[in-house]
Amino acid sequence: MDKVKIGIIGTGYIGNVHGRIYSRDERAEVSALFDIVPERAERTAKAVGGKVCSSRKELLENCDAVLVCSPNKTHKEIALHAIAEGRHVFCEKPFAIGLENAKKLLATANQSNKIFQVGHNRRFAPVYARLKELVSADTPHSAHIKMNRGELKNPVWTGDTKVTGGFLYETTIHLFDMMRFQFGEISELAAYGSQHEYPEIDEFSIILKFKNGFHCTFASSSDASWHFPFERIEVFFHHRTILTEEMERLFDSNGFDHKTQNIQTFSCHMLEKFEKWGYLQEDKAFIDSILEGKEPPVTAFDGFKSVELVESVYEAIRTGGKIKFD
Repeated sequence: MDKVKIGIIGTGYIGNVHGRIYSRDERAEVSALFDIVPERAERTAKAVGGKVCSSRKELLENCDAVLVCSPNKTHKEIALHAIAEGRHVFCEKPFAIGLENAKKLLATANQSNKIFQVGHNRRFAPVYARLKELVSADTPHSAHIKMNRGELKNPVWTGDTKVTGGFLYETTIHLFDMMRFQFGEISELAAYGSQHEYPEIDEFSIILKFKNGFHCTFASSSDASWHFPFERIEVFFHHRTILTEEMERLFDSNGFDHKTQNIQTFSCHMLEKFEKWGYLQEDKAFIDSILEGKEPPVTAFDGFKSVELVESVYEAIRTGGKIKFD
């Protein structure tokens, strides 16, 4: 069996994460690298292999599948180029910036006969996979979700909306996708936001209702300190609470008497980070989909829906009204 030749566009942190994983996958080969700073690509090549290319065109000529690991605002353009050249695409989150860009990329991806997977790694993290199993086996009533950052200064581009598209695209979109994954489709939302530390809305409070009657609150702050856990999901059932602490552990508290309640702990703290955070599993799934010709677990439609949710929150804050989804 020929190895899938992987081309990586953007060799910053996440490009190197995927590069290291694929350098250890017997079914794949890191064959080509491109970065607008050639020295970065050269450092990555020394670690994971691959030809350092002088252009995106040269990279596309030397791979079967493209990993879009470049800054947020470039994702749509690069992904469209890769689709046009008949390549499989793994596009890091966010899928695109803005609803119109997301609609165009979705339509093009759906017309392609190649694999298109979006990099929402949280779906593959063992803690969240376990939460999905537990939620699916019971009837949750509501939830409270938070996803904070300590700052938008390191690296410096995380606070530049010209690069990120906005705070919700850079950080919070991870758990926006997670909400759909865990609880289903959203029917309406209301949102409130304010500006404090950065030249954009950087503090959010959101209330969401789902089509199945489930509802939840969601809080996200850009400068809340790095107090553990910076992300957390609490799900409430009949005399039961399940809560997560980042990708480290899950607690399942069952029973109404505090003296006799049963608390189960699911811990992942001993796992290597690439597995704990789901990067290893999502990269394996991408190769599986290519080799087996099957739909990837995180589709272009999933990527589109996360963008739609981000834009709906911004719109709700601008207008002061509820946003309803068809």
